[in-house]
Amino acid sequence: MSSELANSSRFAASYDPESPSFHDEVFKAPGEPWPWAQDLIEALEALPPGELLRRQSAADALLLERGITFTVYSDDGGTERIFPFDVLPRLITSNEWNRLERGLRQRMEALNLFVADVYGEQHCLRDRIIPEDLVLGNPAYRKACIGLEPPAGVWIHIAGTDLIRDAQGVAHVLEDNCRCPSGVSYVVENRLVLKRTLPRIFERMSVRAVDDYPLRLLEALRAVAPGGNPDPQVVVLTPGRYNSAYYEHTFLAQQMGVELVEGSDLVVEDGFVHMRTTKGLNRVDVIYRRIDDDFLDPTCFRPDSMLGVPGLMQAYQEGRVALANAPGTGIADDKAVYAFVPDLIRYYLEDEPIIPNVPTYLCARDDERAYVLEHLDELVVKAVDGAGGYGMLVGPHASAQERADFADIIRAKPTKYIAQPTLCLSRVPTLIDGTVQPRHVDLRPYILNSGESIYVQPGGLTRVALRKGSLVVNSSQGGGSKDTWVLSE
Repeated sequence: MSSELANSSRFAASYDPESPSFHDEVFKAPGEPWPWAQDLIEALEALPPGELLRRQSAADALLLERGITFTVYSDDGGTERIFPFDVLPRLITSNEWNRLERGLRQRMEALNLFVADVYGEQHCLRDRIIPEDLVLGNPAYRKACIGLEPPAGVWIHIAGTDLIRDAQGVAHVLEDNCRCPSGVSYVVENRLVLKRTLPRIFERMSVRAVDDYPLRLLEALRAVAPGGNPDPQVVVLTPGRYNSAYYEHTFLAQQMGVELVEGSDLVVEDGFVHMRTTKGLNRVDVIYRRIDDDFLDPTCFRPDSMLGVPGLMQAYQEGRVALANAPGTGIADDKAVYAFVPDLIRYYLEDEPIIPNVPTYLCARDDERAYVLEHLDELVVKAVDGAGGYGMLVGPHASAQERADFADIIRAKPTKYIAQPTLCLSRVPTLIDGTVQPRHVDLRPYILNSGESIYVQPGGLTRVALRKGSLVVNSSQGGGSKDTWVLSE
Protein backbone atom coordinates (compact mmCIF):
# COMPACT_ATOMS: atom_id res chain seq x y z
CA MET A 1 0.00 0.00 0.00
CA SER A 2 1.11 3.58 -0.60
CA SER A 3 0.55 6.68 1.49
CA GLU A 4 -2.27 9.02 0.43
CA LEU A 5 -0.92 12.56 0.62
CA ALA A 6 -4.36 13.99 1.32
CA ASN A 7 -3.80 12.74 4.88
CA SER A 8 -0.29 13.98 5.65
CA SER A 9 -0.66 13.21 9.35
CA ARG A 10 -0.87 9.52 8.51
CA PHE A 11 2.35 9.51 6.49
CA ALA A 12 4.24 7.15 8.81
CA ALA A 13 1.27 4.92 9.59
CA SER A 14 0.28 4.32 5.99
CA TYR A 15 3.66 4.11 4.22
CA ASP A 16 4.44 0.49 3.40
CA PRO A 17 8.12 -0.48 2.84
CA GLU A 18 6.55 -3.44 0.97
CA SER A 19 9.41 -5.94 1.04
CA PRO A 20 11.86 -7.02 3.77
CA SER A 21 14.23 -8.05 0.94
CA PHE A 22 15.15 -4.38 0.49
CA HIS A 23 16.60 -2.02 3.07
CA ASP A 24 14.32 0.98 3.58
CA GLU A 25 16.40 4.00 4.58
CA VAL A 26 13.59 5.81 6.41
CA PHE A 27 11.39 3.11 7.96
CA LYS A 28 12.74 0.04 9.74
CA ALA A 29 9.16 -1.31 9.90
CA PRO A 30 5.73 -0.03 8.83
CA GLY A 31 4.94 3.06 10.89
CA GLU A 32 8.33 2.94 12.65
CA PRO A 33 10.95 5.38 11.30
CA TRP A 34 14.66 4.92 11.95
CA PRO A 35 15.75 7.26 14.79
CA TRP A 36 17.61 9.63 12.47
CA ALA A 37 14.49 10.08 10.32
CA GLN A 38 12.07 10.78 13.16
CA ASP A 39 12.40 14.59 12.98
CA LEU A 40 11.84 14.58 9.22
CA ILE A 41 8.73 12.43 9.46
CA GLU A 42 7.28 14.56 12.24
CA ALA A 43 7.89 17.73 10.20
CA LEU A 44 6.26 16.23 7.12
CA GLU A 45 3.27 15.03 9.12
CA ALA A 46 2.83 18.56 10.52
CA LEU A 47 2.13 19.91 7.04
CA PRO A 48 -1.54 20.62 6.25
CA PRO A 49 -3.40 18.07 4.09
CA GLY A 50 -2.32 18.33 0.46
CA GLU A 51 0.54 20.72 1.27
CA LEU A 52 3.29 18.27 0.29
CA LEU A 53 1.80 17.95 -3.19
CA ARG A 54 1.70 21.73 -3.48
CA ARG A 55 5.35 21.91 -2.45
CA GLN A 56 6.23 19.33 -5.11
CA SER A 57 4.41 21.41 -7.74
CA ALA A 58 6.31 24.51 -6.58
CA ALA A 59 9.61 22.65 -6.88
CA ASP A 60 8.74 21.48 -10.41
CA ALA A 61 7.86 25.06 -11.40
CA LEU A 62 11.17 26.34 -10.03
CA LEU A 63 13.11 23.67 -11.93
CA LEU A 64 11.34 24.68 -15.13
CA GLU A 65 12.03 28.35 -14.46
CA ARG A 66 15.73 27.68 -13.91
CA GLY A 67 15.97 25.50 -17.03
CA ILE A 68 17.50 22.50 -15.23
CA THR A 69 17.59 20.01 -18.09
CA PHE A 70 19.36 17.04 -19.62
CA THR A 71 19.23 15.51 -23.08
CA VAL A 72 18.00 12.02 -23.96
CA TYR A 73 19.32 10.66 -27.23
CA SER A 74 17.39 8.33 -29.53
CA ASP A 75 17.42 7.26 -33.14
CA ASP A 76 15.44 10.41 -33.93
CA GLY A 77 17.94 12.76 -32.29
CA GLY A 78 18.12 14.45 -28.90
CA THR A 79 15.25 15.54 -26.68
CA GLU A 80 15.81 18.07 -23.92
CA ARG A 81 13.91 17.37 -20.71
CA ILE A 82 13.50 18.84 -17.26
CA PHE A 83 15.36 16.61 -14.81
CA PRO A 84 12.73 14.83 -12.63
CA PHE A 85 13.09 15.83 -8.97
CA ASP A 86 11.45 14.35 -5.88
CA VAL A 87 10.80 16.76 -3.04
CA LEU A 88 11.27 14.16 -0.28
CA PRO A 89 14.96 14.35 0.74
CA ARG A 90 17.29 11.44 1.39
CA LEU A 91 19.05 11.33 4.76
CA ILE A 92 22.58 10.17 5.65
CA THR A 93 23.76 10.26 9.26
CA SER A 94 27.00 12.02 10.16
CA ASN A 95 28.56 8.77 11.42
CA GLU A 96 27.87 6.93 8.21
CA TRP A 97 29.04 9.85 6.11
CA ASN A 98 32.33 10.09 8.00
CA ARG A 99 33.08 6.47 7.08
CA LEU A 100 32.03 6.95 3.46
CA GLU A 101 34.16 10.08 3.21
CA ARG A 102 37.24 8.22 4.43
CA GLY A 103 36.57 5.42 1.98
CA LEU A 104 36.14 7.78 -0.96
CA ARG A 105 39.36 9.63 -0.15
CA GLN A 106 41.12 6.28 0.04
CA ARG A 107 39.76 5.20 -3.32
CA MET A 108 40.68 8.48 -5.03
CA GLU A 109 44.24 8.26 -3.72
CA ALA A 110 44.69 4.65 -4.85
CA LEU A 111 43.20 5.22 -8.31
CA ASN A 112 45.40 8.26 -8.90
CA LEU A 113 48.47 6.20 -7.97
CA PHE A 114 47.29 3.41 -10.27
CA VAL A 115 46.94 5.71 -13.28
CA ALA A 116 50.35 7.26 -12.62
CA ASP A 117 51.84 3.79 -12.35
CA VAL A 118 50.42 2.30 -15.54
CA TYR A 119 51.66 5.28 -17.56
CA GLY A 120 54.95 5.23 -15.66
CA GLU A 121 56.95 2.41 -14.08
CA GLN A 122 54.10 -0.16 -14.25
CA HIS A 123 54.97 -1.77 -10.94
CA CYS A 124 51.44 -3.13 -10.52
CA LEU A 125 51.73 -5.01 -13.81
CA ARG A 126 55.16 -6.48 -13.05
CA ASP A 127 53.96 -7.52 -9.60
CA ARG A 128 50.84 -9.09 -11.19
CA ILE A 129 48.41 -7.15 -9.05
CA ILE A 130 46.28 -6.70 -12.16
CA PRO A 131 46.58 -8.61 -15.47
CA GLU A 132 48.79 -6.81 -17.98
CA ASP A 133 46.50 -7.47 -20.94
CA LEU A 134 43.55 -6.02 -19.02
CA VAL A 135 45.40 -2.71 -18.86
CA LEU A 136 47.69 -2.47 -21.89
CA GLY A 137 45.13 -4.05 -24.22
CA ASN A 138 42.30 -1.89 -22.94
CA PRO A 139 40.78 0.67 -25.37
CA ALA A 140 40.83 3.21 -22.51
CA TYR A 141 44.61 2.90 -22.19
CA ARG A 142 46.21 5.79 -24.07
CA LYS A 143 49.74 5.17 -25.34
CA ALA A 144 50.10 8.92 -25.91
CA CYS A 145 50.06 9.33 -22.13
CA ILE A 146 53.01 7.03 -21.39
CA GLY A 147 55.67 8.98 -19.54
CA LEU A 148 53.45 11.97 -18.84
CA GLU A 149 53.93 13.86 -15.59
CA PRO A 150 50.81 15.99 -15.08
CA PRO A 151 50.97 19.17 -12.97
CA ALA A 152 51.12 18.44 -9.22
CA GLY A 153 51.12 14.73 -10.07
CA VAL A 154 47.33 14.73 -10.33
CA TRP A 155 45.72 12.56 -12.99
CA ILE A 156 42.22 12.34 -11.55
CA HIS A 157 41.10 15.78 -10.40
CA ILE A 158 37.36 15.07 -10.30
CA ALA A 159 35.72 11.72 -9.65
CA GLY A 160 32.13 10.60 -9.22
CA THR A 161 31.92 7.28 -7.39
CA ASP A 162 28.59 5.45 -7.48
CA LEU A 163 27.50 3.85 -4.21
CA ILE A 164 24.62 1.54 -3.36
CA ARG A 165 23.29 0.02 -0.16
CA ASP A 166 22.54 -3.70 -0.01
CA ALA A 167 19.70 -5.52 1.73
CA GLN A 168 21.42 -5.01 5.09
CA GLY A 169 21.95 -1.29 4.45
CA VAL A 170 25.73 -1.68 3.93
CA ALA A 171 27.27 0.67 1.36
CA HIS A 172 29.22 -0.74 -1.61
CA VAL A 173 31.00 0.91 -4.51
CA LEU A 174 29.16 0.12 -7.71
CA GLU A 175 31.51 1.88 -10.13
CA ASP A 176 34.04 4.68 -10.48
CA ASN A 177 33.72 7.60 -12.90
CA CYS A 178 37.12 9.14 -13.56
CA ARG A 179 36.83 10.64 -17.05
CA CYS A 180 34.22 13.40 -17.17
CA PRO A 181 31.81 12.61 -14.31
CA SER A 182 28.55 14.53 -14.64
CA GLY A 183 25.64 15.39 -12.38
CA VAL A 184 27.12 17.67 -9.72
CA SER A 185 25.17 20.69 -11.02
CA TYR A 186 21.97 18.88 -10.06
CA VAL A 187 23.29 18.43 -6.51
CA VAL A 188 23.73 22.18 -6.11
CA GLU A 189 20.47 23.04 -7.88
CA ASN A 190 18.47 20.41 -5.98
CA ARG A 191 19.63 21.95 -2.72
CA LEU A 192 18.63 25.45 -3.81
CA VAL A 193 15.19 24.20 -4.86
CA LEU A 194 14.55 22.25 -1.68
CA LYS A 195 15.73 25.07 0.60
CA ARG A 196 13.08 27.24 -1.05
CA THR A 197 10.44 24.50 -1.07
CA LEU A 198 10.83 23.15 2.50
CA PRO A 199 12.74 25.97 4.25
CA ARG A 200 11.58 25.34 7.83
CA ILE A 201 12.11 21.59 7.61
CA PHE A 202 15.58 22.16 6.12
CA GLU A 203 16.57 24.47 8.97
CA ARG A 204 15.21 22.05 11.55
CA MET A 205 17.32 19.14 10.26
CA SER A 206 20.81 20.79 10.41
CA VAL A 207 22.13 19.71 7.01
CA ARG A 208 25.71 20.06 5.73
CA ALA A 209 26.18 22.51 2.87
CA VAL A 210 26.89 21.56 -0.75
CA ASP A 211 26.64 24.91 -2.52
CA ASP A 212 30.35 25.74 -2.16
CA TYR A 213 31.28 23.00 -4.65
CA PRO A 214 31.93 25.35 -7.62
CA LEU A 215 34.35 27.39 -5.49
CA ARG A 216 36.13 24.25 -4.31
CA LEU A 217 36.31 22.99 -7.89
CA LEU A 218 37.88 26.27 -9.00
CA GLU A 219 40.42 26.07 -6.17
CA ALA A 220 41.34 22.50 -7.16
CA LEU A 221 41.78 23.53 -10.80
CA ARG A 222 43.85 26.59 -9.96
CA ALA A 223 46.07 24.47 -7.71
CA VAL A 224 47.34 22.41 -10.66
CA ALA A 225 48.19 25.34 -12.95
CA PRO A 226 51.66 24.78 -14.44
CA GLY A 227 54.51 27.05 -13.42
CA GLY A 228 52.97 28.07 -10.13
CA ASN A 229 51.00 30.89 -11.75
CA PRO A 230 49.26 32.74 -8.87
CA ASP A 231 46.42 33.92 -11.11
CA PRO A 232 45.87 31.19 -13.72
CA GLN A 233 43.31 31.40 -16.50
CA VAL A 234 40.82 28.51 -16.13
CA VAL A 235 38.26 27.54 -18.80
CA VAL A 236 35.59 24.86 -19.17
CA LEU A 237 35.86 23.04 -22.51
CA THR A 238 32.51 21.77 -23.81
CA PRO A 239 31.65 19.86 -26.99
CA GLY A 240 28.72 22.24 -27.42
CA ARG A 241 25.07 22.81 -26.73
CA TYR A 242 23.94 19.46 -28.15
CA ASN A 243 25.83 17.51 -25.50
CA SER A 244 23.61 15.81 -22.90
CA ALA A 245 25.40 17.57 -20.03
CA TYR A 246 25.62 21.03 -21.63
CA TYR A 247 23.47 22.54 -18.90
CA GLU A 248 26.07 21.43 -16.37
CA HIS A 249 28.93 22.85 -18.42
CA THR A 250 27.31 26.28 -18.51
CA PHE A 251 26.32 26.09 -14.85
CA LEU A 252 29.81 25.28 -13.58
CA ALA A 253 31.46 27.89 -15.79
CA GLN A 254 29.05 30.56 -14.55
CA GLN A 255 29.38 29.54 -10.91
CA MET A 256 33.19 29.52 -11.09
CA GLY A 257 33.27 32.79 -12.99
CA VAL A 258 35.34 31.35 -15.88
CA GLU A 259 34.86 31.16 -19.62
CA LEU A 260 32.92 28.34 -21.28
CA VAL A 261 34.70 27.51 -24.53
CA GLU A 262 34.47 25.13 -27.44
CA GLY A 263 37.41 23.73 -29.33
CA SER A 264 37.14 26.42 -32.01
CA ASP A 265 37.64 29.08 -29.31
CA LEU A 266 41.11 27.75 -28.48
CA VAL A 267 44.33 27.71 -30.45
CA VAL A 268 47.87 26.54 -29.76
CA GLU A 269 50.51 29.13 -30.63
CA ASP A 270 54.19 29.25 -29.58
CA GLY A 271 53.63 26.04 -27.62
CA PHE A 272 50.92 27.52 -25.39
CA VAL A 273 47.12 27.30 -25.45
CA HIS A 274 45.28 30.56 -26.05
CA MET A 275 41.64 31.61 -26.04
CA ARG A 276 40.36 33.77 -28.85
CA THR A 277 38.74 36.98 -27.62
CA THR A 278 37.59 40.23 -29.21
CA LYS A 279 40.81 41.81 -27.88
CA GLY A 280 43.14 39.11 -29.19
CA LEU A 281 44.58 35.93 -27.70
CA ASN A 282 44.57 35.22 -23.95
CA ARG A 283 46.74 32.44 -22.59
CA VAL A 284 44.93 29.52 -20.93
CA ASP A 285 46.56 27.68 -18.02
CA VAL A 286 43.97 25.09 -16.94
CA ILE A 287 41.30 23.37 -19.01
CA TYR A 288 38.45 21.59 -17.25
CA ARG A 289 37.57 19.44 -20.20
CA ARG A 290 34.15 17.86 -20.66
CA ILE A 291 35.22 16.19 -23.91
CA ASP A 292 36.26 12.55 -24.19
CA ASP A 293 39.89 11.68 -24.90
CA ASP A 294 39.15 10.68 -28.49
CA PHE A 295 38.04 14.18 -29.43
CA LEU A 296 40.57 16.31 -27.51
CA ASP A 297 43.22 16.71 -30.20
CA PRO A 298 42.84 15.56 -33.82
CA THR A 299 46.63 15.43 -34.23
CA CYS A 300 46.93 12.88 -31.42
CA PHE A 301 43.67 10.95 -31.19
CA ARG A 302 40.81 10.94 -33.71
CA PRO A 303 41.87 12.90 -36.81
CA ASP A 304 38.23 13.56 -37.74
CA SER A 305 37.43 15.34 -34.46
CA MET A 306 35.92 18.78 -34.92
CA LEU A 307 35.56 19.31 -31.16
CA GLY A 308 39.13 19.45 -29.96
CA VAL A 309 42.22 21.63 -30.32
CA PRO A 310 45.08 20.71 -32.70
CA GLY A 311 48.36 20.65 -30.78
CA LEU A 312 46.71 20.52 -27.34
CA MET A 313 48.38 17.26 -26.33
CA GLN A 314 51.84 18.52 -27.20
CA ALA A 315 51.30 21.62 -25.06
CA TYR A 316 50.10 19.34 -22.28
CA GLN A 317 53.03 16.93 -22.64
CA GLU A 318 55.42 19.88 -22.42
CA GLY A 319 53.82 21.05 -19.18
CA ARG A 320 52.41 24.28 -20.59
CA VAL A 321 48.77 23.64 -19.77
CA ALA A 322 46.87 21.48 -17.26
CA LEU A 323 44.00 19.23 -18.30
CA ALA A 324 41.42 18.04 -15.80
CA ASN A 325 40.85 15.22 -15.81
CA ALA A 326 44.09 14.14 -17.45
CA PRO A 327 43.82 12.16 -20.70
CA GLY A 328 44.09 8.44 -20.06
CA THR A 329 42.18 8.39 -16.78
CA GLY A 330 39.49 6.23 -18.37
CA ILE A 331 41.61 3.21 -17.52
CA ALA A 332 40.72 3.81 -13.86
CA ASP A 333 36.96 3.51 -14.36
CA ASP A 334 36.90 0.58 -16.75
CA LYS A 335 34.39 -1.91 -15.32
CA ALA A 336 36.86 -4.80 -15.57
CA VAL A 337 39.61 -2.83 -13.80
CA TYR A 338 37.01 -2.01 -11.13
CA ALA A 339 37.15 -5.62 -9.92
CA PHE A 340 40.80 -5.11 -8.94
CA VAL A 341 40.47 -1.79 -7.10
CA PRO A 342 40.40 -3.42 -3.62
CA ASP A 343 43.70 -5.13 -4.50
CA LEU A 344 45.09 -1.82 -5.77
CA ILE A 345 44.18 -0.14 -2.47
CA ARG A 346 46.05 -2.84 -0.56
CA TYR A 347 49.00 -2.60 -2.96
CA TYR A 348 49.50 1.15 -3.05
CA LEU A 349 48.25 2.20 0.38
CA GLU A 350 48.92 -0.97 2.39
CA ASP A 351 45.43 -0.65 3.82
CA GLU A 352 42.15 -2.52 3.71
CA PRO A 353 39.35 -1.00 1.56
CA ILE A 354 36.92 0.94 3.71
CA ILE A 355 34.03 0.63 1.25
CA PRO A 356 33.75 -2.83 -0.37
CA ASN A 357 33.14 -3.52 -4.05
CA VAL A 358 30.09 -5.33 -5.34
CA PRO A 359 31.16 -8.94 -6.19
CA THR A 360 32.11 -8.94 -9.87
CA TYR A 361 32.65 -11.69 -12.45
CA LEU A 362 34.96 -11.12 -15.44
CA CYS A 363 33.54 -12.75 -18.55
CA ALA A 364 37.06 -12.77 -20.02
CA ARG A 365 37.91 -15.59 -17.60
CA ASP A 366 36.70 -18.99 -18.70
CA ASP A 367 35.48 -20.20 -15.31
CA GLU A 368 33.75 -16.94 -14.44
CA ARG A 369 32.16 -16.70 -17.89
CA ALA A 370 30.81 -20.23 -17.50
CA TYR A 371 29.26 -19.23 -14.18
CA VAL A 372 27.73 -16.10 -15.69
CA LEU A 373 26.19 -18.00 -18.62
CA GLU A 374 24.70 -20.55 -16.25
CA HIS A 375 23.24 -17.88 -13.94
CA LEU A 376 22.09 -15.17 -16.32
CA ASP A 377 18.65 -15.21 -14.70
CA GLU A 378 20.27 -14.03 -11.43
CA LEU A 379 22.86 -11.52 -12.66
CA VAL A 380 23.23 -8.05 -14.13
CA VAL A 381 25.62 -8.04 -17.11
CA LYS A 382 27.31 -4.78 -18.14
CA ALA A 383 29.55 -3.72 -21.01
CA VAL A 384 32.91 -2.66 -19.56
CA ASP A 385 32.74 0.59 -21.54
CA GLY A 386 29.00 1.12 -21.11
CA ALA A 387 27.36 4.11 -19.45
CA GLY A 388 23.95 5.54 -18.69
CA GLY A 389 22.27 2.17 -18.25
CA TYR A 390 22.83 1.18 -21.87
CA GLY A 391 24.38 -2.09 -23.09
CA MET A 392 23.33 -4.10 -20.06
CA LEU A 393 21.14 -7.06 -19.20
CA VAL A 394 19.15 -7.22 -15.95
CA GLY A 395 18.78 -10.99 -15.88
CA PRO A 396 15.84 -11.45 -13.49
CA HIS A 397 13.76 -8.91 -15.45
CA ALA A 398 14.71 -10.20 -18.91
CA SER A 399 12.83 -12.80 -20.95
CA ALA A 400 14.32 -16.20 -21.70
CA GLN A 401 14.90 -15.09 -25.30
CA GLU A 402 16.63 -11.88 -24.20
CA ARG A 403 18.94 -13.87 -21.95
CA ALA A 404 19.70 -16.33 -24.74
CA ASP A 405 20.49 -13.51 -27.17
CA PHE A 406 22.75 -11.81 -24.62
CA ALA A 407 24.54 -15.10 -23.94
CA ASP A 408 25.53 -15.20 -27.61
CA ILE A 409 26.85 -11.64 -27.35
CA ILE A 410 28.95 -12.58 -24.31
CA ARG A 411 30.40 -15.64 -26.04
CA ALA A 412 31.31 -13.56 -29.09
CA LYS A 413 33.07 -10.80 -27.11
CA PRO A 414 33.71 -12.01 -23.56
CA THR A 415 36.33 -9.35 -22.74
CA LYS A 416 33.72 -6.63 -23.17
CA TYR A 417 31.47 -7.78 -20.31
CA ILE A 418 31.38 -8.18 -16.55
CA ALA A 419 28.55 -9.48 -14.39
CA GLN A 420 27.36 -8.77 -10.87
CA PRO A 421 24.66 -10.19 -8.61
CA THR A 422 21.30 -8.50 -8.93
CA LEU A 423 21.55 -5.89 -6.23
CA CYS A 424 18.93 -5.32 -3.59
CA LEU A 425 19.26 -1.53 -3.87
CA SER A 426 17.95 0.26 -0.82
CA ARG A 427 14.69 2.17 -1.12
CA VAL A 428 13.36 5.49 0.12
CA PRO A 429 9.89 7.11 0.22
CA THR A 430 9.21 8.91 -3.08
CA LEU A 431 6.24 10.88 -4.43
CA ILE A 432 4.67 8.90 -7.24
CA ASP A 433 1.35 9.97 -8.81
CA GLY A 434 0.19 11.75 -5.66
CA THR A 435 1.20 8.99 -3.25
CA VAL A 436 4.33 8.08 -1.31
CA GLN A 437 5.85 4.81 -2.47
CA PRO A 438 9.20 3.05 -1.98
CA ARG A 439 11.69 3.44 -4.83
CA HIS A 440 15.28 2.25 -5.35
CA VAL A 441 18.18 4.72 -5.13
CA ASP A 442 21.93 5.00 -5.56
CA LEU A 443 24.34 7.79 -4.67
CA ARG A 444 27.10 9.56 -6.60
CA PRO A 445 29.38 11.61 -4.32
CA TYR A 446 31.89 13.94 -6.01
CA ILE A 447 35.56 13.98 -5.01
CA LEU A 448 38.09 16.72 -5.83
CA ASN A 449 41.86 16.17 -5.80
CA SER A 450 44.11 19.26 -5.85
CA GLY A 451 47.32 17.34 -5.21
CA GLU A 452 47.53 18.94 -1.78
CA SER A 453 44.22 17.68 -0.41
CA ILE A 454 41.18 15.58 -1.32
CA TYR A 455 37.72 17.04 -0.77
CA VAL A 456 34.48 15.03 -0.77
CA GLN A 457 31.26 16.96 -1.29
CA PRO A 458 28.82 16.01 1.52
CA GLY A 459 26.20 13.67 0.10
CA GLY A 460 26.20 13.91 -3.66
CA LEU A 461 23.62 13.07 -6.29
CA THR A 462 20.91 10.67 -5.21
CA ARG A 463 19.38 9.09 -8.29
CA VAL A 464 16.01 7.37 -7.92
CA ALA A 465 14.34 4.78 -10.14
CA LEU A 466 10.86 6.27 -10.60
CA ARG A 467 9.38 3.16 -12.22
CA LYS A 468 7.99 0.60 -9.78
CA GLY A 469 10.39 -2.33 -9.36
CA SER A 470 13.07 -0.79 -11.59
CA LEU A 471 16.70 -0.91 -10.50
CA VAL A 472 17.90 1.48 -13.25
CA VAL A 473 18.29 4.95 -11.80
CA ASN A 474 19.88 6.73 -14.79
CA SER A 475 18.03 9.82 -16.00
CA SER A 476 18.32 8.56 -19.57
CA GLN A 477 16.41 5.45 -18.50
CA GLY A 478 13.56 7.13 -16.64
CA GLY A 479 15.22 7.98 -13.34
CA GLY A 480 15.05 11.16 -11.29
CA SER A 481 16.91 12.70 -8.38
CA LYS A 482 16.57 13.78 -4.74
CA ASP A 483 18.37 16.24 -2.52
CA THR A 484 20.78 14.35 -0.26
CA TRP A 485 20.96 15.59 3.33
CA VAL A 486 24.09 14.68 5.29
CA LEU A 487 23.10 15.45 8.86
CA SER A 488 25.48 17.38 11.12
CA GLU A 489 26.51 15.78 14.38
